[in-house]
Amino acid sequence: MQKTKVLFICMHNSARSQMAEAFLNAIAGDRFESHSAGLLAGELNPFAVRVMAEVGIDISHHKSKDVQHYLNTEKKSFDYCITVCDHASFSARCPVYPGRNIRIHWGIPDPSALVGSEEEKLAGTRAIRDEIKAKMEEWIGTLP
Repeated sequence: MQKTKVLFICMHNSARSQMAEAFLNAIAGDRFESHSAGLLAGELNPFAVRVMAEVGIDISHHKSKDVQHYLNTEKKSFDYCITVCDHASFSARCPVYPGRNIRIHWGIPDPSALVGSEEEKLAGTRAIRDEIKAKMEEWIGTLP
């Protein structure tokens, strides 16, 4: 059986799209081939790494990639492209991957925009992680 190919896209591929990619691979990697990218490559968010480790998923080895990586080097096509930009970025700059794919948008806050103490930023990133997981499980549940 051929796996359904999914690309998660956000602004910098530093947290939201990385967490989404990892969750899909962990939850349903037998059915899906999951990837992630950003409009621009950034640095992996250390809070995202920490909160994913808390649920047993190691993303510390992930590298941030931009969408050109898949357009130029991988030349991949995807069945689904899911943008995970927050609602403010979605209308202004959230990237779109070209080609024949089903496009879905999940408006998810950007962990890099969180303010406060380290513990407050961790708590905020945990909430974002949990929101991504819930959206993932809901979406998977709608598919045949």
